[in-house]
Amino acid sequence: MDLVERNRLWSRLGSAVAGLPEPPATPLAVVDLDLFDANADDLVRRAGGKPLRVASKSLRVPALIERALGRPGFAGVLAYTLAEALWLHEHGLSDDIVVAYPTVDAAALRRLTSSPSAAAAITLMVDDPAHLDAVDATRSSLAVPVRVALDLDAGLRLGGQRVGPRRSPLLDTADVVAMARRVADRDGFRLVGVMTYEGQVAGVPDDVPGQRARSLLVRRLKQASMAQLASRRSEIAEALRPVAQLEFWNGGGSGSVESTAADPAVTEVAAGSGLLVPGLFDHYTSFEPRPAAFFGLRVTRRPGPTTVTVHGGGLVASGPTGADRSPLPWAPPGLRLTVLEGAGEVQTPLTGHPAASLAIGDLVWFRHAKSGELFEHVREVHLVRGDAVTAVVPSYRGCEVAF
Repeated sequence: MDLVERNRLWSRLGSAVAGLPEPPATPLAVVDLDLFDANADDLVRRAGGKPLRVASKSLRVPALIERALGRPGFAGVLAYTLAEALWLHEHGLSDDIVVAYPTVDAAALRRLTSSPSAAAAITLMVDDPAHLDAVDATRSSLAVPVRVALDLDAGLRLGGQRVGPRRSPLLDTADVVAMARRVADRDGFRLVGVMTYEGQVAGVPDDVPGQRARSLLVRRLKQASMAQLASRRSEIAEALRPVAQLEFWNGGGSGSVESTAADPAVTEVAAGSGLLVPGLFDHYTSFEPRPAAFFGLRVTRRPGPTTVTVHGGGLVASGPTGADRSPLPWAPPGLRLTVLEGAGEVQTPLTGHPAASLAIGDLVWFRHAKSGELFEHVREVHLVRGDAVTAVVPSYRGCEVAF
């Protein structure tokens, strides 16, 4: 968004909120449906015909998950906990759910293994025989088979080092095949899929202003990573054919849709952050950012002619601490956090020329650094189209279910 679009956004969101029966509490979360839909269309275009699995961790709003799944090109959910997957299945949002991370949640596993319907709809992620043991410890019968997928390390191996997320111990083809045979030879389990998440490609910006040399290095590392991973995926896929008939091979994320979809071994691409485009997704060469999620905070003080203070604001994203994890003042444009105070739990001072025209009670709109995490701070999400709120829907937190 350029400065003109951000000023229009400030006016438009302010008008939408002003039309509500009474002023809502802050932080006030909104999602622009026009931008959400445009982002969804762009993800489908980038996927080049391969289905997109919705990464629920990056949404955490049932209505938005349902909206994405209702669009051509999207199929299935990539959940982040088994309890969440069970909730999504029980509430009819999807009958094709892959849990992206291994689970040892005994209560949720008991629910899964006692429900043929849930067990047929949900796939667990494993990378260690202990994960199979955790399932067996919760059931007294093997009557309900459990679907599992293997999570493989997808990092770049460079000079004896691994570049990428530290996710899985399954590194070499021999390790993967050995684990696959453990699953295939064990009663009560079905190996149906594989996951390779190349976070060093999908989750790292590569066109950051003021960081030309670093961005060039990141782009070269991404190219090397995808070339190496394509070779590894091909080799592993061939080695797994005698062991199991796989239903899917999941890979990538919003930042790597094109390159991941181009790999013949991959049958589907995960995407979630690209639907909302948080602050950390602003600087990629692979797509044009269209921010669709915002949160509003009200001005409560005016310490000086070019400074205002908003109530709250300390919605800092997970990951390595740094300025890029802080919320980003967005509309009106020109406001910035102060160096000494940053985004505070109780209050956040903002400086910049727009402060001169802001009055106590006015809303300032921010963007969260990471997608999905914003909605852990609110129970309701306001869906906006144009300058009107079209619906108020619950977040996961508002559903009062512990995920």
